[in-house]
Amino acid sequence: MTLKNRYKESIRPKLLKDLGLKNIHQVPKVVKVNVNRGLGEAASNSKALEASLNEMATITGQKALVTRAKKAIAGFKIREGMPIGCTVTLRGDRMYSFLERFINLALPRIRDFRGVNPKSFDGRGNYTVGVKEQLIFPEISFDKIDSIRGMDITIVTSAKSDQEGKALLQELGMPFSKN
Repeated sequence: MTLKNRYKESIRPKLLKDLGLKNIHQVPKVVKVNVNRGLGEAASNSKALEASLNEMATITGQKALVTRAKKAIAGFKIREGMPIGCTVTLRGDRMYSFLERFINLALPRIRDFRGVNPKSFDGRGNYTVGVKEQLIFPEISFDKIDSIRGMDITIVTSAKSDQEGKALLQELGMPFSKN
């Protein structure tokens, strides 16, 4: 059973009851997932940007968008309009597919993994987790990467509070640490 079907058939009714909501439309749901990678070296190394775009496309199943500098910062040696990273916004079936792979395959592959930090909510029910290396994803092979790069994964939910967001993610299978 896919994560989307599991959400509709078992998770949503359970959350409706657990959170004491009156309407099925009040139940929090995952709106989108943003996968973002900032590349400081992209300003000087265009191959790093290309490799990163290919990795993001492989991991998410969707072409990545190049993010560019909004203004020049001399200290970082970047000019306005220079490519400095890439991002992917996932919605719908791709989002649920990515979440399922991330929770069930990628997170357990992290070295010394004891769960994700339960305090990484933003106050509005959205959750962000930073990944230190792309090798945790089974789609990426060690031989094909030029250097280890991390990424930020933000799960945007329709939850009104952190408690609702955490309840939703726990039901989806997110392994939160105990502390």
